Amino acid sequence: MIITKDQIKAHGLKEEEYKKITELLGREANLVELGIFSAMWNEHCSYKSSKIHLKKLPTKNDIVIQGPGENAGVIDIGDDDAIVFKIESHNHPSFIEPYQGAATGVGGILRDVFTMGARPIALMNSIHFGSPENKKTQNLLNGVVSGIGGYGNSVGIPTVGGETKFNSTYNENILVNAMAVGHVDKNKIFYSKAKGVNKSVVYVGSKTGRDGIHGATMASAEFDENSEEKKPTVQVGDPFTEKLLLEACLELMKDKSIISIQDMGAAGLTSSSVEMASKGKLGIELNLSEVPCREKNMTPYEIMLSESQERMLLILDDKKENAAKKIFDKWDLDFVVIGKTTDTNRLVLNYNNKKVADIPITALADEAPKYERKWAKSKISKNKIKVKELKKIKIEDALLRILSSPNHSNKSWITDQYDQIVMCDTIQKSGGDSAVIRIHNKEKAIAISVDSSANYCKADPKSGGKQIVCENWRNLISVGASPLAITNCLNFGNPEKPKIMGEFVECIEGMKEACEFLNFPVVSGNVSFYNETNSKGINPTPVIGGIGLLNKLNKIINMKLKKTNSLIIVIGKTIGHIEQSAFLQENFKIYDGPPPEINLTNEKNNGLAVLKLIKDNLVLSAHDISSGGMLTSLAEMSMASKIGLKIYKPKKLIDSIEYFFGEDQGRYLIEIDKNNRKKIESLLKENNIFSEVIAEVQNDIFEVEKMFSIKVSDLYNSNNQWYHKFNAIK
Repeated sequence: MIITKDQIKAHGLKEEEYKKITELLGREANLVELGIFSAMWNEHCSYKSSKIHLKKLPTKNDIVIQGPGENAGVIDIGDDDAIVFKIESHNHPSFIEPYQGAATGVGGILRDVFTMGARPIALMNSIHFGSPENKKTQNLLNGVVSGIGGYGNSVGIPTVGGETKFNSTYNENILVNAMAVGHVDKNKIFYSKAKGVNKSVVYVGSKTGRDGIHGATMASAEFDENSEEKKPTVQVGDPFTEKLLLEACLELMKDKSIISIQDMGAAGLTSSSVEMASKGKLGIELNLSEVPCREKNMTPYEIMLSESQERMLLILDDKKENAAKKIFDKWDLDFVVIGKTTDTNRLVLNYNNKKVADIPITALADEAPKYERKWAKSKISKNKIKVKELKKIKIEDALLRILSSPNHSNKSWITDQYDQIVMCDTIQKSGGDSAVIRIHNKEKAIAISVDSSANYCKADPKSGGKQIVCENWRNLISVGASPLAITNCLNFGNPEKPKIMGEFVECIEGMKEACEFLNFPVVSGNVSFYNETNSKGINPTPVIGGIGLLNKLNKIINMKLKKTNSLIIVIGKTIGHIEQSAFLQENFKIYDGPPPEINLTNEKNNGLAVLKLIKDNLVLSAHDISSGGMLTSLAEMSMASKIGLKIYKPKKLIDSIEYFFGEDQGRYLIEIDKNNRKKIESLLKENNIFSEVIAEVQNDIFEVEKMFSIKVSDLYNSNNQWYHKFNAIK
């Protein structure tokens, strides 16, 4: 058959790419082969626009066991314990079909973790929606949250936190980024690299259907007014089958049967088989007639490109099939030998005793296009906002408007839909700087935080890239954890546009600088491009998921104020950077100006100083200062504990608005006992750390001296009222 230009375009390939395919094959491709190349060469699977830049990120240090390139990253936390974690996007599917899109995003990231031999212990997420006034937002939000909760709750993995944000740039391109974390003995980690010839290739899990065909290709293209028609490309999840698959795989992993294991995620059977063979520099031969199908008359094309969920591909050691099959029979899951490894370095597919595809593995993997796309340097606004020229606003009114805004309001109405304590190891759940999960039956824990800051990245991608790494670092330190490593999900528009590609390149540069300086490596991640509809893209939105270690459970702290008459100290200097602040955006709809500067030396020194004070039992509570500035962060501490604060009026050296709402980076708020004040100040001074006593804890009034006074209950009510307004939107 002759492949037409329309078929090439429909498969998301460019004509020059198809020309390269014919050269690699030495002939025209057939339709099955075209589909396979389409799946493996699309942006979602090949990283063809991002690979050369991702290599700049630091991915190694003394605790990294496995960096990028596997199903998930792995780090050593001592005592033969390892943590496996990754974050991935399911943006396009969640916009088309929010419940299933979000649910299968959770299912996929869970499989990435237990494929490595780890039992999942926690889930988190970062979800971004359009303007609350947009007619689609409410349905999309409700569907996504229900999908996340429905899947995670049913599998029995706690969803312990995350973030939910709103901005009009996400009106037609929502973001659903899911993170999973697992725990494993560091000597029992499994990998996807195939080994040995004539080893059995085994299909396990659910049957294959027609859902999700071209899902990865759809995720590598812009949307248009016809995007709703792509619903058939969204996978359908079954969390109860996922639970069975998880337990069956972990049971099989107890012996030495498995040579390699791979989740059938994006591009399904195609990507799993090709990736295993490619990593092992082997060939693989499959008999597609043996693949368990739940629908009649499925073609080889459909079988290879289906993204039906809850499926895995295994390569087993010799004569292990019968014992392994008994395990999967017990869990009522399909277990079928569908092929073998070969020494041919080719993917060979047979169906009904006929060869339907024969492709060199290197053509699908090593020869996939790698583009060094043109990129344009971002234009950074230097406009400084003159605060005195703004309409005069009362400090308390500005604070209440921030606290009652969509992005700063209490989101417990979302997180309460998630089971946060199943498995009984959740020590701190959503609502704080980081969630904390105990390592089962041990006296240590990990902290997990997920963060993004699209407005900073839009204003200055490089600075924004630095900032979001530092924000994650601070959130882990604020609960007493030593930051270890991160995973990232990089959400951008169309990389074929120099402006968008420039945002991506500069953001990577900023992340690289911060990760190297803080010794905070990137061990896994995902790139999501083409988040555009009709050429209108999202703000650049890198999302960071970080892991920190707490060696002792009694060193864990939170942001809740502990007792009256204690003092609040700010660590880090306040200059009063007001541009790109929540104050300007929520009170005046001003989005101009540069983001705050990032001083990596201060970030590191301030953070390590706070961590030492916590470990020396000198801190009662802690909270980093981020969006909304100092006053907003103080209000968050007050509301979390329902205890008041008396805040000292700032010195005349700085305007009150800039002092209270400026978003200078590298700052923390710590609550201390008055009796320890001199000792703490002396320790900080010895290490050249700027600190200042700014408030004292009191009963139930939140006030700034000689400026305003408000009941903590009124703060709390203001912070909780937006949800009711949002639900009233029709």
